[in-house]
Formats: sequence, C-alpha cells, structure tokens
Amino acid sequence: MTAFSVCLNAVVPIFLIMALGCLARHLGAVKRSDVPKLNKMLFRYFMPVMLFYNIYASDLSSAVQPKLLIFAAGGVLAEFFISLIYVMLTEKQADKRAVKIQGIYRSNFVIIGLPLATALVPGADAGPVVLLIAVVVPMFNAIAVVTLEIFNGKRPRPLQIIADIFKNPLILGSIAGIAFLLSGIKLPEALVSTIEQIADATNPMMLFMLGAFFQWGGIHKYVKDLIEVCLGRLVVMPGIFLTLAYFLGIRGIAFAGMIAIFGSANAIASFTMVQQMGGDDELAGDIVVSTSALCCFTMFVWSLIFKSLGVF
Repeated sequence: MTAFSVCLNAVVPIFLIMALGCLARHLGAVKRSDVPKLNKMLFRYFMPVMLFYNIYASDLSSAVQPKLLIFAAGGVLAEFFISLIYVMLTEKQADKRAVKIQGIYRSNFVIIGLPLATALVPGADAGPVVLLIAVVVPMFNAIAVVTLEIFNGKRPRPLQIIADIFKNPLILGSIAGIAFLLSGIKLPEALVSTIEQIADATNPMMLFMLGAFFQWGGIHKYVKDLIEVCLGRLVVMPGIFLTLAYFLGIRGIAFAGMIAIFGSANAIASFTMVQQMGGDDELAGDIVVSTSALCCFTMFVWSLIFKSLGVF
C-alpha cells in the first residue's frame, strides 16, 4: 500500500489547488477569460525559472548509472515516436494532435518521481533518480516545444521552427540550467533562495489556473480522446518500458524512478504550454485532470506487479 499512499498524497493536493482555482472563478475573483493572460506570465517568467532550478539543483556527484540515463533518454524518445505515429494515424483534427501526443508521452515525473522512489525503497541513495531530473525534464520540454511548434496550424517552415524553439523561454531556462550545472558555477545563496521560491510557487500557480479554466462539460465532449490518452499514458507506455527496464536488469530505487517516468500522470505544465503555443487547451486540461485522477490506481498496480518480481 506504500505506492498507493504516496501517489494519493501527491495527487490529492493537485485537486485541492485546482478546486481553489475553480472556487475563485465561481466567486468572481478570476474570470475564465483571464487565464490565458495569466498563463502567459507563468510561461514566460515562472516556468523557465522552475526548469532552471530543477536542473541547477541536480547533483552530478551522485551515483551516475549510464545504463539508467541512456535507457531513460531513449525511452522518452521512443515514447514520443510511438505517440506521434499513433496520433498521426488516428487523429484528423490538427489542434488535437500535439495535445494528444504530449498527453501520451509526457509524465509528471518532477512531482511524483522522487517521493515515489524514496517511499518504495526507503533508505536507498536517491542520487540516480535526482540525476534523472536533469536528463528527462529538459527532454520532455524540448520535445513538447518542437511538437507544439510543428502542429500549431501554420505552414511548416523548418528555419522558423528552429528559431522559435531556441527563443522559447522553457528551452532558454533549460539551457541555462544545464550550462550552470556542467560548469559548476555557484550562484549566491540569496539568489538561489529567490529562484527556489519562484520554482516552488510555479506548479501551484499552474494548478490554480487550470482549476479556474476547467469545466466539467469538457469531459463528456472528449470521452474518446481521454480514453485513448489515459490508456496510452498509464497502461501502454508503462507496460512497454517497465517490462524492458526489468529485462535490462534495472533494479531498486532506479526502477522506482522508471515507474515515475513512464507510469505517472501527464505533466501539469502541458496545459499551460498548449494554451500559450496553440492547440486545444480544454482537451489539454482534461488530460491532466483525468490522468492525475487515475494514476494513483495504475501506479499502485505497476508497483505491486514489479515488487512481486523482486525489483525492489
């Protein structure tokens, strides 16, 4: 029951903060039409700082496991291409394509990853999982930016797409974080504390905005899409990549990290990015809500299955 408890404790605050945003909208404190403008602020100023801090705070001196890092990076790329092929074959509406691709391949690793790993393998060195953040999070965001740029409904122009990618605040934040991490440059403590506080505030603010924007009517509108994405994100992807990780001999806390990468809910940032870069933002919000609600049960099942096989 440890896995279920950890997942529940990670997911319940998500819905409580969303409920606060929904309540604020009903009380007139924020209008649904205000959300895109507020999300623009989060996208340009808060999310890049959060990404920078997540990478900057990673510890390269932790136990580095090349096989683990290569598998995680290769798995994320493989998830993306599987999602891309499936969605291109099954979805005809352009504004849904990037949203569904992102919904299937991109997980909520930062929020669920470390708590789940340390709970499943208490007392183990969490260094390998922490280091995965510096690899997986930039990949998730870079692929999402590329996907949203390609499927934004405009005529594809490769040079313009490349230029837009490198002007994207999330890419710039990730590049800056990687540069500081690899160079070993240490920022003043007061500045690091400021950056950390902004980073800590970002996810709650994104959830608040999602709650202010969310409407229950959309669930009925997107039933087929949500079933497809939830099955892909929570059942198919973990079924493929956790099985591969098992046969490759990944064990212990590293395997718990794999469950978080390949089996957790869709990333909260997906909604904010879609709203700012183009796509069906209502579907993006419904995907975050649906996968978050279901992942407690699916991650519990995956944890139970692989615990019985002796991986941790």
